[in-house]
Amino acid sequence: MTVLTSSVNGQFRLFGPRSPKPTPQPMRKASELISRQPPLKVNQSLLKQATPDNTHIVVSIPKQRAYLMIEDQVVADGPISSGRRGHESPTGHLHVLEKDPNHHSNLYGDFVDSSGRLVRAGVSARIDSAPSGTHFAGAPMRWFLRLTEEGVGMHVGILPGYPASHGCIRQSADGAKLFYDHVKVGTPVDVGDY
Repeated sequence: MTVLTSSVNGQFRLFGPRSPKPTPQPMRKASELISRQPPLKVNQSLLKQATPDNTHIVVSIPKQRAYLMIEDQVVADGPISSGRRGHESPTGHLHVLEKDPNHHSNLYGDFVDSSGRLVRAGVSARIDSAPSGTHFAGAPMRWFLRLTEEGVGMHVGILPGYPASHGCIRQSADGAKLFYDHVKVGTPVDVGDY
């Protein structure tokens, strides 16, 4: 009889009243995700020596970091977000082909109405059709350093801590501005598994 009672009691606990489900965790803010990467680090004494004529850039895809360099010394070390799977950032020995402080994408952006109000966000000019009465507004790419003829470059963007772009190398606002100010058209940029 004892075995039957404990078995019945066991079944009651298995199928009886359930404890309430735990409250789901709230969605994390983008700013919390960004803080996972160490912020921009600058060697102030080397920065005083940095000029567009003596610097070069190294981008580490595995580390998701970009380095402003003088020879083999790191002037600045900042977080990046490179291209995600299917849109990988180009690797190899590249050069800055163009500098544009207020660049806008001609491929990715939003559809806005004549008043500038957002109608549809996150569109591709190649794939999506503009709803009637709207036009394409390219995504801002502040402090843009063009690296390829196809439009891939380094610029300000969201940094989730992993590769997430369409091929560009996103940087923090302070990092992008610092790199922009200390390079010129022709500056070498090495991108790869450093």
